[in-house]
Amino acid sequence: MSHLFSSASIGQVSLENRIIVPPMCQYSADNGMPTPWHKAHYMNLALSGASLVIMEASAVTPEGRITHKDLGLWNDEQMAAMQQMLVDIRQYSNARLGVQIAHAGRKASTDLPWFGGKSLQATDPHGWQTVAPSALAFGDNYLPRELTIEQIIEIKKQFIDAAKRAEQAGFDVIEIHAAHGYLLHEFLSPVSNQRQDEYGGSFENRSRLLVNIFHEIRETISPNIAVGVRISATDWLEHGWSVPESIELTEILEDLGCDYIHVSSGGLSAEQQIPLSPNYQVPLAQAINEHTMMPVIAVGLITEPLQAEAILATHQADFVAIGRGILFEPRWPWRAACELNQQVNVAPQYLRCAPHQFKNLFK
Repeated sequence: MSHLFSSASIGQVSLENRIIVPPMCQYSADNGMPTPWHKAHYMNLALSGASLVIMEASAVTPEGRITHKDLGLWNDEQMAAMQQMLVDIRQYSNARLGVQIAHAGRKASTDLPWFGGKSLQATDPHGWQTVAPSALAFGDNYLPRELTIEQIIEIKKQFIDAAKRAEQAGFDVIEIHAAHGYLLHEFLSPVSNQRQDEYGGSFENRSRLLVNIFHEIRETISPNIAVGVRISATDWLEHGWSVPESIELTEILEDLGCDYIHVSSGGLSAEQQIPLSPNYQVPLAQAINEHTMMPVIAVGLITEPLQAEAILATHQADFVAIGRGILFEPRWPWRAACELNQQVNVAPQYLRCAPHQFKNLFK
């Protein structure tokens, strides 16, 4: 039996295989609401053969969007629209469905990527004043406003409220976004967090907001729903957030009942030096995996089935996330099943499309 196609669980959520579609922003929402693009896009991914599809970063407040076209979960209208989208998908797919809740912090208020993704001033029709732990800009972006204690407490509440809406919408998994240089990562890193109060300075203080958000969400949300965290394991900077700190954070989250850790890296600083190559982030996942009993998801230039199989077989991680690769090839799990001589579940409408040489491909 292939490792990639073996069943497993994240918390109390059972998964048919170890293939996960990670959150990937589509920048196609309308005032935070899903559009026909999202309905088609996520239906397609849910029919891919992956066991879990985590929907893109959904902002907990309008000011937490990366662009004005990001999805949101800051009101009940958005929740109801997502709820209907999940109902529609589940008519045809048994994939588990998750959502990532997020706040972009100082990397918010940017133009759409295909228009250059530049930082937009608050005076721009599609821009607004950004906020951050400290008044330090990301690269050439406009200067963010330092958050007050009262505003930090309000953002914590916004994350919790968004998680409640995710539960009401019917998601199986909720992922807290603390990676890629967005707000919660900005609090974690000493590069972006130079506060002198209880939210800055020491590791304990810098991790306080994320830990408190996770703890309150886990206490509030049904245990039947898996709650995990995505982190950047390193800033790829000499004096930035590091792998040892990521391990320490993981151990704290595990003690609080975290169901998985999703290991990425970078995104905090334009000065980062990332040695890009296949599997370049897998050693980070492995380092964390050696210090936790939680499921660990590896991601980053994992493109080939045998490559993914090897990561699992050597216990570097428990799951693999296929991101850009599955956007390019939405039936990647079908190809993986062919190469590894495995079977994959498909919607009955697709049963007769199995190639002759793989006539037993579909369950």
